[in-house]
Amino acid sequence: MKVFETLESEVRFFIRGWPTVFKSGSGCHLYDTDGRKYIDFFSGAGALNYGHNEPSMINAAIDYMRSDGIMHSLDMGTEAKAAFMQALHDTILQPRGLDYKLQFTGPTGTDAVEAALKLARKVTGRQTVVSFVNGFHGVSLGALAVTSNRGKRRAAGVPLSNACIMPYDGGLGEGVSTVEYMEQLSSGAGTGWDEPAAVIVETVQGEGGLRMASREWLRQLGEFCKRHGSLLIVDEIQTGCGRTGPFLSFEPSGIVPDIVCMSKSLSGFGAPMALLLLKPEIDVWQPGDHVGTFRGFNQAFVAGKIALGFWAGGEFEQEILAKGEIVRASLNAIVDELPILQTKVRGRGLLQGLYSPHKGFWLGVRDRAFQAGLVIHTSGADAEAIRLMPPLNISRSDLQAGIEILRQSIRAGAHDLEPPAPRR
Repeated sequence: MKVFETLESEVRFFIRGWPTVFKSGSGCHLYDTDGRKYIDFFSGAGALNYGHNEPSMINAAIDYMRSDGIMHSLDMGTEAKAAFMQALHDTILQPRGLDYKLQFTGPTGTDAVEAALKLARKVTGRQTVVSFVNGFHGVSLGALAVTSNRGKRRAAGVPLSNACIMPYDGGLGEGVSTVEYMEQLSSGAGTGWDEPAAVIVETVQGEGGLRMASREWLRQLGEFCKRHGSLLIVDEIQTGCGRTGPFLSFEPSGIVPDIVCMSKSLSGFGAPMALLLLKPEIDVWQPGDHVGTFRGFNQAFVAGKIALGFWAGGEFEQEILAKGEIVRASLNAIVDELPILQTKVRGRGLLQGLYSPHKGFWLGVRDRAFQAGLVIHTSGADAEAIRLMPPLNISRSDLQAGIEILRQSIRAGAHDLEPPAPRR
């Protein structure tokens, strides 16, 4: 660990919660240099939906490199890129009736968000973008402007403008529609509200405490955008590629966003790749309007095509949903067993967790779980939730084993809590 403490910037983050040196990974397991084995319930923050070093993807990438395949290609045509694009169309978009064009951006999620915001402003001629409390969309300046986390925003060092942060679903209390509140702002001449170029939203706020948007609220949001000529952008960077069950988390709501931001597990094995799905009628770019050196990482295309094969037919999705029910039942059992936590289950599919108002509690759970052999992390600006993100193809036995470590870690921490004050 000394080399990291001596030579690496103080900005390092995850290593502080998991103070070891990892050496290898296979499936849902990580191994450190001391030979310790861990169950991974973090999955690279969603970049490893198929686990570590999935053999079919790794072998395809190695074979491609050994055959002198094109490595770097900007946005030039390559055989690997064409095959990935066709597989995405045939396996995901066409069966779902989604008519989208693909725009490959820089290789990270924040690059995809930046491109989406830029395109929305170009299409509409407007500047303001609406986002939501507890939303997280990246840390480059445009994406950071629509991110609500105060600490992340302060690190920018400059004003973050042309954005308006509104309450998320449920943010004004039960039974109050925040979309109706936005509508009132839009119709009032004295509200100071500018008609937005776009609204950007996560269906589940993966970094924002695992808050969920209801299907009805998402539909209301889609109708709001149509009435006001604003583009609807859905950020699927963490929720996409099956993390909540369906390949795209917005599918159950019935909405069809104008732009979808994707990254993380597109490549299947952790290599960087990001893209936009965009409706053909808003593809108003001129050649070279939005460029980037690393839009053509062909190893990611090769492995990503293999990953899409998991989605042929509906069996893989059904298995994710079934495992999600196992997680929910297990978390509900913890809620019932430990009322002192005042906790709630949040999330969907294999992006679920527990919320508790006890400040700092989940950081202790994370640390105890790590010592017991489970890699898991918190969610929320105040670490108010613990987040389960195991690989989608984890075995049920490994899933249950990880949940049991989590349960024991929560129990140990609950012994130190003060009982909630009685209600008056």
